[in-house]
This record gives sequence, structure tokens and C-alpha cells, in this order.
Amino acid sequence: MSIAYSKLNHPLRVPLAAEVHSRPSLRLHAPETLTHFAIFARNDAHLGGDNLLTQQVILGDFCRHFAVAAPAGDAKYFFHDFGRFRMKWECHTEFATYTFVENAPEHEGGGGQELELAQIFASAPIRHLPQQWLFELQDKVMVATHVALLPADQVLKPSVPVRQIFEGGVVVGSEVLSRGTVWTDFLIQADGFSRFIVSDNGFIDQQAGRTVQRLLEIETYRMMALLGLPYAQKASPILSAIENELVTLTSALTMASSVSGEMSSTEAEQNLLRHIIDLAVRTEKLTLENSYRFAASKAYYKLVQSRIGELREFRIEGVPTVQEFMDRRLAPAMNTCEAIVRRQETLAERIANTNDLLRTRVGIVQEQQNRKILQSMNARAAQQLRLQQAVEGLSVVAISYYMTGLVYYGAKGLKSLGLPINPDMAAGLLLPVIAGVVWWGLRKLHKQMH
Repeated sequence: MSIAYSKLNHPLRVPLAAEVHSRPSLRLHAPETLTHFAIFARNDAHLGGDNLLTQQVILGDFCRHFAVAAPAGDAKYFFHDFGRFRMKWECHTEFATYTFVENAPEHEGGGGQELELAQIFASAPIRHLPQQWLFELQDKVMVATHVALLPADQVLKPSVPVRQIFEGGVVVGSEVLSRGTVWTDFLIQADGFSRFIVSDNGFIDQQAGRTVQRLLEIETYRMMALLGLPYAQKASPILSAIENELVTLTSALTMASSVSGEMSSTEAEQNLLRHIIDLAVRTEKLTLENSYRFAASKAYYKLVQSRIGELREFRIEGVPTVQEFMDRRLAPAMNTCEAIVRRQETLAERIANTNDLLRTRVGIVQEQQNRKILQSMNARAAQQLRLQQAVEGLSVVAISYYMTGLVYYGAKGLKSLGLPINPDMAAGLLLPVIAGVVWWGLRKLHKQMH
């Protein structure tokens, strides 16, 4: 009996297994030139802020220009050979990358001849891209870079020729994977592009493609990581203002006890409590606004460090490596973001502690006021009890008086009927009995009520 093994699979097995193969590196063979873009268009309001949808629209416009079918559905990777150039498109969480590749013409002078410096990036694939499509990318390009992958015999010794290609004062270079050399300055040149030169000293199989991809990812993730720096710079003065207000409120809290009068002291503490709650709200709002950006910058920075480690750099004498450059320039920016994160957390804790202290103090004052109120209520209850006892005594006298009067008039009525009764004597003799019965009845009623 044959089994359809595909039916045994979990619904996620195939897509999860394909995930590690979903974004292969380009197959590159020197000489080749590349143009790389990272498009950050997540905040396009007319598309609801959906990055994937926005990036698919941009890719669709590009493909329509060349009469090529764009990927459908939720595809996040696309590769196509357009004849004059090849293109690889990748969509990430916040951005999408376009990498265009074109075979560079061999130098006519043959091996060992000096390559014309002005022509190294003249054959970049950007010249094949539609101008209207490029114009529509305005305010969206986060990374734009050219890469020249050249045979070792077309790149001279490190010094003067390579340095002349870059406009920056500091040129970064290193030997990578023991089979290539990388040169850059991580600076945006006059044409709006940063530049990389990769010398192929004997890359094996796909090493050239993987090396170039790592360099492009370093440049892309570096820029994406730095997106957190403006947030940190903007948050710093806001946090300073909140910290100063908290110091002022804490000082006012220590002086609140010197305010004359308990009610006025309580009112002052209530005002302090409202101000502290306002500081807590402002701090929480700032944290919510920055938390995602700082977390993303931290993740991008880790990717940069990982890609640099994969280059397995070896130093070129007198030239800083990519790792050294990033440690000197990128690490301080990331440390600033991390410091703002810790500062926000510390400030939130300090505000919470001050809030707890003030609430405790207000609670103690309220307990003292409640105790005094209870004491006054007890005093009033005792007074009411004494007054009630006095009223009970008067009630016995009044009730006894009226009942004795009734007995007196009743005795007079009986005397009028001819009975030998003395009304005065009868009232006098029954008065103690009536008073005793009334007193006993009121006491019994009082006990039943309590």
C-alpha cells in the first residue's frame, strides 16, 4: 500500500523548511557592478502604513515598465533577469531592498593594468532604471550604494588609486575570507551613493556573492539602526525636563509637612499627587513612542555585528577595518539609544516610588483625620447617651404625672357614682406604683431597642 507522504506534513512544515532558503545570495563573478537601494516607505498613509503592500506597489510599478509580471500574494522575495541587468528584491519588516547587477566590461589593457578610476562606477546598473520610477522614490530611499566587484589584477595596491575613488577622509579596508579585499569609506558621495570596492583574489563558488551581500546588509542595517538616534536626541531634553520637575516636586513633598493646618497640608499633597501623575503619563507616553524604534535599532545593530563577524576580516596595515570603524562610529550612537532606554526606565521607577511615598503620606494624614473624627463621634455619642438618660428620667416623671392624673379623674368619677373612694388618697397611693411601672417599661423598651 503506497502512502501519500505529502499528506502527512504539518501545514507549516513546507513554508518553514523553505524559509532558510527564501533569500539566497546572488551568484556573482568578477567583474560586475551593483546598485543597491533600501526603500523605507512604511509610513505611506494612502496605503494604511502596510509596508508589504507599499513595497509591492513600488515593485509592481517597476515591473510594469519592463512588461514583467510582478510577484503575487504575500511574496517577500523576487529575482528576475531583465537582460541588460539582473534584479533581486527582498521585503523586510520596515523596508525593502533592490539590488541591481550588471556584468562590467573587462579592461582592455588586460591583467595588471591600471583601471581608470573615473570609470569604475560609470557602468553601474542605475543607468538602466526608469527615471520616472526613480523620481517616485523621493523621500523613501534610506540606502543607495554602488558596489564594484573586480578581479584582483584590476585593482592596484591599497594606497593612492583606491583612496582617490572615495571622497571621505578615512578609508576603511580589510582582507575578507582570506580571498578578497574590501574598500569603502561609508560616506555618501557627491552622486548620492556610497561606494564599495571588492577585489576578488580567488573567491570560491558563491563566496563573492555572499561577501557582497554581507557588505550591503552591513550598510543597510547600519542606516536602519541609526534611525533610533534622532528619537534618542529628541527624548533627551524631554527627560531632562521631567527629571527637573520631579526634583522640584520631591522637594515640595519634604516641605509639605511644614504647611500650617492639616486640611491645607492635605490639599497641597493632593496637588503634588496630581503633578506626579502627570509626570508619569508623560514618561509613559514617551516610552511608548520610542520603545519600538529603540528595540528595532538594537536588533539591527546586532545584525550589523553578526555580518561583520561573517566577513572574517584581516587587517591591512595602516587602514581601519570595518569592525573598528563601526566600533568607533556606530557603537556610540547605539550606546546613546541604550542610555535613553535605561534613563526612561529609571525615571519611571523614580516617579512610581515618589508616587507611592506621597500616597502613603496622604493615607497617613487621612487616617489621623479619620481617627479624630471617630473620637469626636464617640464624644457625641456619649453626650447623646447622657442626654437620652436625662430625657428618660423626665419621661418617667411626665408619663407618671399624666397617668396619675387619669387615676385621679377616674377615682373622682367613681366617687360621683357613690363609691366610698377618696380621689386624692388613691392618686397619692398609686403614684409610686405608676412611676415604678413606667420606669420598668421604659427600661425594657430601651433594652429591646439596643
